[in-house]
Amino acid sequence: MLRYTLKRLVSLAVSLAVASVVIFLAIEVLPGDPAAFMLGVNAQEDTLAALRDQLGLNMSGWDRYWSWILGLVQGDFGTSYTYRTPVADMIAERVKVSLPLALYALILSTVIAFPAGIYAASRRGKAGDVAVMGVTQLGVAIPNFWFAMLMVLVFAINLRWFSAGGFPGWDAGVLACLKALTLPAIALALPQASILARVMRSSLLDTLSEDFVRTARAKGLTRAQALRRHALRNALIPVLTIIGLQFSFLLAGAIIIENVFFLPGLGRLIFQSISSRDLVVVESVVMLLVFAVVVVNFVVEITYALVDPRLRAGR
Repeated sequence: MLRYTLKRLVSLAVSLAVASVVIFLAIEVLPGDPAAFMLGVNAQEDTLAALRDQLGLNMSGWDRYWSWILGLVQGDFGTSYTYRTPVADMIAERVKVSLPLALYALILSTVIAFPAGIYAASRRGKAGDVAVMGVTQLGVAIPNFWFAMLMVLVFAINLRWFSAGGFPGWDAGVLACLKALTLPAIALALPQASILARVMRSSLLDTLSEDFVRTARAKGLTRAQALRRHALRNALIPVLTIIGLQFSFLLAGAIIIENVFFLPGLGRLIFQSISSRDLVVVESVVMLLVFAVVVVNFVVEITYALVDPRLRAGR
């Protein structure tokens, strides 16, 4: 297990190194001058040159890259061009919204998907199975931003059960914040729950056709007992893959939902930073999200090895 973990750690480090180069190159080739954006089109050239020098924009690309990487390693994400505040403070403030939103949506997705997938697998070909597959197909097909706007129209404007957007801050209390995050979390969770339920059903059906399940049935277990006692654990590996990918998506890909509900999260921060050409913020936030994705995948792979010992043996 230790050797397997070390191999995965090396893979994680290589992935982060490659990602940092790709992120830096992709953002550096974006058109536009942050200094010109900050000072306006009528700024004098000597003023622009002074600001570029202050921001480090006159350094070579190689020097800027290493300065950025060394800062990240030391926990220094730089200073925002636009707000003139440390990027680390901006990220810490936005993570307080994005991380709870992602966890909330993931919990909702899992709570919905597991029972639905198990129910459909236990009633293969019957009305319940057809109903679950039909609903999940609809959930996959509907764009989450359209569903989010529909929920705002119904639950915020018509019924007035929730606010149409915004975030009160955790000082207002946990219940108030969870209420503000409920509609965004549902909008993110339902499409993911549909995918996860279909994967759960498919994985369980594949496992139920294995020889060890047939042996358990031959010993007198009912289909439901064999599913719960033997098939469910062995069907979890592809499900864990989807859960890991979903958490990464929910954390890094909620930019549209955060803008629909005007949530001050990481996704909205990236959108605003791109609009204002605040490159240091974009680079740091995207790198942080990549780090989160890679770490989540690492945890999922380690979980694989704990669930299936064959992976530790390299089989």
